Amino acid sequence: MFRNVLVAYDGSNHAERALDEAIDLVASSGGSLTLAAVVPELSPWLLAPGGMAPPENLGALQEEMAREYRAMLEKAVERVPAEVTANVVLLEGRPAPALLAQQRHGGHDLVVMGSRGRGELASMVLGSVSRAVLHGSAVPVLVVHLPGEPPVAPA
Repeated sequence: MFRNVLVAYDGSNHAERALDEAIDLVASSGGSLTLAAVVPELSPWLLAPGGMAPPENLGALQEEMAREYRAMLEKAVERVPAEVTANVVLLEGRPAPALLAQQRHGGHDLVVMGSRGRGELASMVLGSVSRAVLHGSAVPVLVVHLPGEPPVAPA
């Protein structure tokens, strides 16, 4: 059974469902959960009007985003029953590489994630985080779908 489960969490309905599944998995086996959120790195060139000069408060914006993501993780971990050991980790950068690095460094034996997160449109353009984690992970990955969600054709 899985003992050290990494849950990718972004606050979406898909992530909520993935967390529920992960809780069920580890509650029966005495395992532990690590809830991870990935704060995207802000690009000064994307934020600047017209792409000319980066905003002066880029560091403050990044810190505010990190605070919001940390608060989201703390709220999510409150849902975990007391008998399940759980902690949170705030990562930075692109989601798939950050999650894969956490999986390796944290010694996780399973990654659980939703099939879609906050960035549904972005995933169509930039690629799916779950697909990248599936292909890059050295351990099993459980991709959780919402009930009644139509299947997605392979790319």
